Amino acid sequence: MIGKVITGRSFGGCIRYVVQKNDAVILDAAGVRMQQVNQIINDFNLQRKYNPNLGKAVGHIALSWSVNDAAKLNDEVMINLAKEYLQKMKIQDTQYLIVKHRDKDHPHIHIIYNRVNNNGKTIPDNFQKQRNALISKDMTLKHGFYLSPGKEQVNRQQLKGEDKIKYELFDAIKIASKKVKNINELKQALAKQGIVTHFKYKGGSNEVQGISFSKGEYKFKGSEIDRSLSYAKLNQAIEQQQTKPERSLADQLREVMRNAEQEKSNSQKPEQTTYLKPQPETHYLKQALSAGTGLLGGLLANMPEEDDTPERKRRKRNEHEQSRGISR
Repeated sequence: MIGKVITGRSFGGCIRYVVQKNDAVILDAAGVRMQQVNQIINDFNLQRKYNPNLGKAVGHIALSWSVNDAAKLNDEVMINLAKEYLQKMKIQDTQYLIVKHRDKDHPHIHIIYNRVNNNGKTIPDNFQKQRNALISKDMTLKHGFYLSPGKEQVNRQQLKGEDKIKYELFDAIKIASKKVKNINELKQALAKQGIVTHFKYKGGSNEVQGISFSKGEYKFKGSEIDRSLSYAKLNQAIEQQQTKPERSLADQLREVMRNAEQEKSNSQKPEQTTYLKPQPETHYLKQALSAGTGLLGGLLANMPEEDDTPERKRRKRNEHEQSRGISR
């Protein structure tokens, strides 16, 4: 669940936008008539007269859920969630109007409330954005709604106005912070993209206490864009970037996995046998004879030499016969 809080001056413009939207459905209201648009506007304006000095008397909240939560949400559930949200935001004892829109894929409702309460007192709007972020997350976890994994998953093309600029700043700061060595370099890099960096200093000193970013008419504290963009966390991330080893743990792990895959691939290949050039049989016998003793030496000594060819054998046999007096 995501909440967005806006304050304004005109009940007429806000109510017409919310109520006259195609397929808009009024779910619930308190302190106002719901039959006609002009009646709703008149009822809100009548109460604001109790506190005429309050310029921005219009409170406008948009609550939206992921498409993954559509099956969990019906009109009654959304009304109860809206009331719970208002109670947690300390928006009580005042007029409100709850309207459902069906012009998007994801479920969402609009809540218009009067910042002049039923007693003519002002409902404060200080710290509303911070409180909204905490309450939205708390209710998301409490009711088991889909929790987005992060700003990286948000569809930028559907964003408009303040939200569009906020996400543009988030993307630009995240990318630039990975390429610089300090905050001053980050400031220079962002300036080239039309983004102005503002530092908040501790009273009477040069100690930086906070950081904000602006683009066009919009200006946000770093922590409003994302908690990771507060001055302390942003500065810490840049410092860690400088001390980071050349290769991340993930890169090293990928290399280990590649080597393991290569070894596995090599083990599946048929073994290659290297054959030596064969030598004559007597070559190995001579080696054994020179090293052998005892029975082995005697056996090897009686084996024929390499040059005992058939012709030599015949000549030896003739010489043997002649020595015995046998003539041919």
